[in-house]
Amino acid sequence: MATSKIEEPRRPYELGKRLEQMDKSRADILRAARLQLEANGFRQFTMSSLAAECGLTRQTVHNLFGTKTALLEALFDVIALDSGMERMREAMMQPSPQAMLEQLIHVFCGFWARNRVLFRRIHGIGAIDPEFGAVIAARNQRRTLIATRIVSRWQGSGDSNTQSNTRIASLAALTSFEFFDALVESTLTETQAEAVILELARKVLT
Repeated sequence: MATSKIEEPRRPYELGKRLEQMDKSRADILRAARLQLEANGFRQFTMSSLAAECGLTRQTVHNLFGTKTALLEALFDVIALDSGMERMREAMMQPSPQAMLEQLIHVFCGFWARNRVLFRRIHGIGAIDPEFGAVIAARNQRRTLIATRIVSRWQGSGDSNTQSNTRIASLAALTSFEFFDALVESTLTETQAEAVILELARKVLT
């Protein structure tokens, strides 16, 4: 009676290779997305252009990210990680609100300084493209939540809701890219801009 040959299962190995290729493809696409935004801005930024630049099909890009919004979210996450935004966790764990504020502004200013060209492009695009605008709005909301936490911990923060909301909105505005970029464009150095923002933030909170 003939015996059939039993082959070793190859699926786990093949799956691992596919996952590895997917990770590489995702990284290539995100790298190309950043370069396109820095160099060309909005008009050339499409799923098709990213696929062509990476030697992939448009469907592959969609399979990996789903939508342009999801791709942008992933890109912003990578930029944040590469630019030291993970230190925000340490800032939020400072024992005093004063120390929290100082480190918060230092982290934000460092983040804006490392990516000024890219963020200029992104904020300009956000004004005319709804998908970009939605991603930026979601990121800005995170900064507002951080400002809310600082105001709630600041000495004397038991003010009325109107006063607290004013402090939160002011702190969120002071830590925005637009404000930092405007200060640096006015001939201040990045270090000087950080010092000005910190001084103004303290005044808002006290």
